[in-house]
Amino acid sequence: MTMLFQNIHFIINPASGKSEAILSYIQHALCKTTINWAVTVAIKEDDCYSIASDLVGQTDLVVIYGGDGSISQVARALCGSNTPMAIIPGGTANILSKELNIPQQSQDALALIIGGEIRLMRIDMGLANGNLFVLRVNMGVMADMILEVDSQLKEKLGQVAYGISALKTAAVAKPQTYNLMIDGETFIETGVLLTVTNAGSMGIGDMALFPGISINDGFLDVILMHDTDPLSVLQVAGSTIFHHESEVLKHWRCKEIVITMEESTHYICDDSERQANNIHIKILPLALNVLVAAIKQ
Repeated sequence: MTMLFQNIHFIINPASGKSEAILSYIQHALCKTTINWAVTVAIKEDDCYSIASDLVGQTDLVVIYGGDGSISQVARALCGSNTPMAIIPGGTANILSKELNIPQQSQDALALIIGGEIRLMRIDMGLANGNLFVLRVNMGVMADMILEVDSQLKEKLGQVAYGISALKTAAVAKPQTYNLMIDGETFIETGVLLTVTNAGSMGIGDMALFPGISINDGFLDVILMHDTDPLSVLQVAGSTIFHHESEVLKHWRCKEIVITMEESTHYICDDSERQANNIHIKILPLALNVLVAAIKQ
């Protein structure tokens, strides 16, 4: 179905990975419509969150142009409200937009929002030690890959920089012991990677962390990798490319998980670095309203 939003507010993060004339694109797309629209440019690191918070209930649609960090901020601000979010991918990985099958070219995403066949869809979010997230909580290699990526390399190579960082961190990764209480059942596991994810996309083509992950099924997916030896890495690579399960990865699906470690450990909650030795994570079903393409009949 086609929807027309009479009032649209755009939030732009100019520090996102793309370098393009997004203001010109917006002006050109909207100048001949009857839509009332406004633009706010995020200046400081947390501006996207504060701007979106002030827009709850004040506009028909909040559109965020930025990367996954900016999108996560807006998602947290709009979580639990009826104010919907739309995305124009402007970052390096653009994981959430790929998860939702949103066009990756800014002008195409804008055209979809303004006059395409669209629908509103509720998606899940998560809560980790009181902090909202829309994508995932990463520990071990997955966290180190993000924390240690070279910013200049990221600017030059985009997603490839994360692959290079992953290889470097995997080479020196040390296994961690995790005490997991998953929906009330206890598991003690050792691994170099642990992720609790709400989304399957890895942001690289159609590669997925694990087959069958859904962003609106009311469950979190817990994925643990035991080792980073070359054979294990090849098996995991095969499973992500060909979308089949791998014996190298352990997988649980749950609504709630408590992760306990012997020492306080760095982890990534969407775009935010945090530290704890006990992390309580639970699903918030259908907490966010997002604009996506209509399902073709």
